[in-house]
Amino acid sequence: MTRHEAGPLSPPPSRRALVSCAAHIALAAAVTPRALRALWARAPLGPVVAREPFGALERVADGVWALVSTPLGGDRTTLSNGGIVAGRVGVLAVEGFNQPAGARWLAGKARELTGRWPTHVVLTHYHADHANGLAGYRDDGAARPTTRATAVTRELVLLRNRPPATTPDSLRAARDSEFASLGAALADAVVLNAAEPTAIDLGGRVARVVPRAGHTASDVSVELDEPSVVFAGDLLWNGMFPNYVDAAPARLAASVRAMRRARSTVYVPGHGALAREADYDRYVALLDEVERAARQAHAQGTSAADAGARFALPASLGEWALFNRAFFERAFAAWYRELERVTK
Repeated sequence: MTRHEAGPLSPPPSRRALVSCAAHIALAAAVTPRALRALWARAPLGPVVAREPFGALERVADGVWALVSTPLGGDRTTLSNGGIVAGRVGVLAVEGFNQPAGARWLAGKARELTGRWPTHVVLTHYHADHANGLAGYRDDGAARPTTRATAVTRELVLLRNRPPATTPDSLRAARDSEFASLGAALADAVVLNAAEPTAIDLGGRVARVVPRAGHTASDVSVELDEPSVVFAGDLLWNGMFPNYVDAAPARLAASVRAMRRARSTVYVPGHGALAREADYDRYVALLDEVERAARQAHAQGTSAADAGARFALPASLGEWALFNRAFFERAFAAWYRELERVTK
């Protein structure tokens, strides 16, 4: 099967809009055909223990659940994937989500499933759909989970995720209040070591937070050895062409290859259904194809816009959701920036 191209070509989103993957997903929700919605919501890998319009919580293993967001219906509560990892004495929540209601919902499910509100939260990177709902974890009164994020992630959340100047007056006060709560939650965050993994002992289970980069300047993955599960953040996308707006493509490819395990593993992508080895390898092949085409076009002196307009993923890569051909241009532009830095 070949990829779907959804709807007519739309004007390229602004640089500001594309900084967050939320814009990437919002555009998808607006133009995705019914057939592609069905592809996006494929059969879960594990039992579904809770379902909402914005996503489904799947049991991956004993004490491990993954939230697979299904935002194409328009519900923006979570937008990104995330999850819950439980041990005997602690519960880790992965991601802050798009809205406080998303974090609050996941925390409530953690309590239902484990008997505990999350004791730890990890942000994989700064994009608003993964971070802006963080304050929702503090809505239990006395509960104050320990948030972990890199220094760069914390800085970029506060710098780039504030409400835009174009926010309507009717929403301004609410958005400013949400951002202030986000800032307060981040003020207490524990800064992750950017040079080596951080182990979080949950009691009988250790989650490793591994510093990486490529999707943004500072990404992390959350990894379990037993069971073998990797929460990859937006370093991994499944069935949806990735957002390259902040990407350093060579570092992205290196991070993706470093996360791939030789044994059977469940991979939780930032967006899309849960992935197994075949899905992971198909994503690697997509990244390789984008690199090959970008290098060739750059060597020929073709502009990123023209190269993106001419590019097509080979049918051998199967179905990939493409919501705007401008996303190809963004990918080529990211590669061009990298190639031009190397030649200077």
